[in-house]
Amino acid sequence: MLAESFAPGASVAQVAQRYGVNANLVFTWRRQLAAKAPAESVKALEFAPVTVVAEGAAPEARGGDGDAARSAGRMEIALASGERIIVGADVDAAALARVVRALSRR
Repeated sequence: MLAESFAPGASVAQVAQRYGVNANLVFTWRRQLAAKAPAESVKALEFAPVTVVAEGAAPEARGGDGDAARSAGRMEIALASGERIIVGADVDAAALARVVRALSRR
């Protein structure tokens, strides 16, 4: 999604709408990425595939209780090994990257 938002002529609002997320969240992710990597290296980054599912399709990602208000700003990362990581919007990106790398090596 971020790579697509950086494409020449891309509209962040349209990219966000296509994936069903708020454009402000995409802008936040872009700022966080820019703070960690120079703009010219953005094209060289690799992104994990993401699947966006309907609100009611994954109740386990919301803690099993179906409370949509609690799930706001949360994301679930499903690794190829089947492990899942659920984090809030305030997760430290560097710490999350370390966890994902560690789990991917197992």
